[in-house]
Amino acid sequence: MIEGGITAINEKVKQESIFVQNLVSEIEKVIVGQKYLIERLLVAILANGHILIEGVPGLAKTLSVRVLADAINIKFQRIQFTPDLLPADLIGTLVYNPKDGNFTTKKGPVFTNLILADEINRAPAKVQSALLEAMQERQVTIGENTFPLDDPFMVFATQNPIEQEGTYPLPEAQLDRFMLKINIEYPSMEEEHKIMKRMAYTDKNIDVTAVVGPEDIRKARSVVNEIYMDEKIEKYILDIVFATREPARYKLNELTNLIQYGASTRATIYLNIASKAYAFLQGRGYVTPQDVKSIGPDILRHRVIVSYEAEAEEKTSDDIIKRIFDEVEVP
Repeated sequence: MIEGGITAINEKVKQESIFVQNLVSEIEKVIVGQKYLIERLLVAILANGHILIEGVPGLAKTLSVRVLADAINIKFQRIQFTPDLLPADLIGTLVYNPKDGNFTTKKGPVFTNLILADEINRAPAKVQSALLEAMQERQVTIGENTFPLDDPFMVFATQNPIEQEGTYPLPEAQLDRFMLKINIEYPSMEEEHKIMKRMAYTDKNIDVTAVVGPEDIRKARSVVNEIYMDEKIEKYILDIVFATREPARYKLNELTNLIQYGASTRATIYLNIASKAYAFLQGRGYVTPQDVKSIGPDILRHRVIVSYEAEAEEKTSDDIIKRIFDEVEVP
């Protein structure tokens, strides 16, 4: 792309990303710290992807998504996943009317713009998989009829660490449909002190104003698609993904026995889109290698499946991904 073209897209990004600061300001009325979480939620919105948020209870996972939904003028549904939840409770069902002998369609809570799937791994696999068609195809089949879902449609799911009692691990096929998986840590003492001062009231209620609408999101997404990515960056993304599948090809022989399955082709696509969305948040009309490095672990951590040998050595997918990013040549 010629320099004039990059200048034009830079100006477009600066103009169209003004709403982001307004959105962040509204979220920060309630949420203290959690810059990493807020930034990734915004990447998911801009990149039209779903996000999985993991962390122990009480770290504002649910609250962050609720506040984000309040700050955007879209339809929102919270679904609490429990062991007795049924697929019909998500997508809806056919209801028989004995008067005329016909079935009518009763749509479920999945017919909305933003779903908060709370503690998604507390429900059995058949319920988790009921979301698969909705997440991938943006449609739902009830009986013989298929219904398109609204645009935008996003699933923001929270889960507790799988070591906790009463959790079911998500199937790999469903994990792969989440663009991002992020891990939330405890806040710092300073941040927790601010949280205590702000929230330690019996009747605390902070009003959040809707400052963004669906049209703003759609316009921003069209700009994200225009963000320039050099072929060298595209090759860098391919190298990162292929290093998870063929580590020896990148002189990472020590990882060969630690990886059971590498990242899927969906990882390549998502890493491209999410890097552009991340560049948009930084106010740039072009992608840098640092954008790929910053967002890469969130795209890959649930797609690189470690082997039993890695588990025995207490190596996680994050450890492996870090090693790949450290060793693969940066353009």
